[in-house]
Amino acid sequence: MIFPLSPPMFDLLILSITEKEDSYGYQLSQKIKNVSGVKDSTLYPILKRLQEQGFLSVYDQPFQGRNRRYYRITDSGRQRYRELMEEWQLHKEAIDQILKGEMKE
Repeated sequence: MIFPLSPPMFDLLILSITEKEDSYGYQLSQKIKNVSGVKDSTLYPILKRLQEQGFLSVYDQPFQGRNRRYYRITDSGRQRYRELMEEWQLHKEAIDQILKGEMKE
C-alpha cells in the first residue's frame, strides 16, 4: 500500500538512507518509490533544500564516463535525522494505538 508522504517524511527517509551510506539521486528515488509514488522531479528539489539547509553535502564521482552526484549526510543532518526519528516514533505509536483500539480520549 502506498500512502502520500509529507515533506518531513521525505526528509526523514532521505536522511535515513544517507545516514547509512552516501547515495546518488536515482538510488534515493528508487528506494523511496517503494513506499511512495514520488517522481524524480519531486525528489530533486527536496535534495536541494536539504543541501541548502546544511543537512546534506554533495560531491560528484565519475561513473561510466560521466559524473554521478552523491549526497552525504552532515553532522547537522544527523541531528535533524534524530529529531525526525523521535517525532516519527511518537506519531507511529499514536497511530498504532488507534489501530489497536487502545487510544484514550
